[in-house]
Amino acid sequence: MSIQHTAAAHIHRDDVASRMGMWLFLFTELLLFGGMFILYSVYRFTHPQEFHLAAKELNTVIGTFNTAILLTSSLTMALSIAAIQRMQKTLSIIFQLITILLAFGFMVNKYFEWGAKFHHGIYPGSDTLLSKPSGEILFFGLYYVMTGLHGLHVIIGVVIIAFMTVFTMRDVITHDNFVKLEAAGLYWHLVDIIWIFLFPLFYLIT
Repeated sequence: MSIQHTAAAHIHRDDVASRMGMWLFLFTELLLFGGMFILYSVYRFTHPQEFHLAAKELNTVIGTFNTAILLTSSLTMALSIAAIQRMQKTLSIIFQLITILLAFGFMVNKYFEWGAKFHHGIYPGSDTLLSKPSGEILFFGLYYVMTGLHGLHVIIGVVIIAFMTVFTMRDVITHDNFVKLEAAGLYWHLVDIIWIFLFPLFYLIT
């Protein structure tokens, strides 16, 4: 009876393999965005002046604010992991919820930023954009694709962290079993790092 109980209580976990799998997945994400960064570099090299002019259409203040939001959200995500390691379950949940709220704040700002561009007729396929020089068309094409793909990653990250919050509430994630939360944190840090590259490439080249 005790042997059966011990066997039932023991659940095999390979945290090292889980972490390695997450790092490999993050590497594929870096390859995806790395290819886009190379493409951006090539077009910027061939159309430097037009990229410079197109960047003036972007709102640097919103871009800076969004950068601060994501940096703060990376901090709260890291704090949530540290809290669960210290057996502070409630504090970990609070930090995870703050991370989600900050992510929503980022997306709301992005919505208004994109909305302003659409209002001025600057969107893929619009007559206003097509009337501009080819370099500016390429700039905005890359802007929408790269920031849009990043926004999709933000949404995916929010869903993942929301699941982690539920898992923490239900004690699936605990102080001695937090590899899932750690993996979610790594994903979120990647989202942050990608934006750190996108921000100067699009908003600060003026």
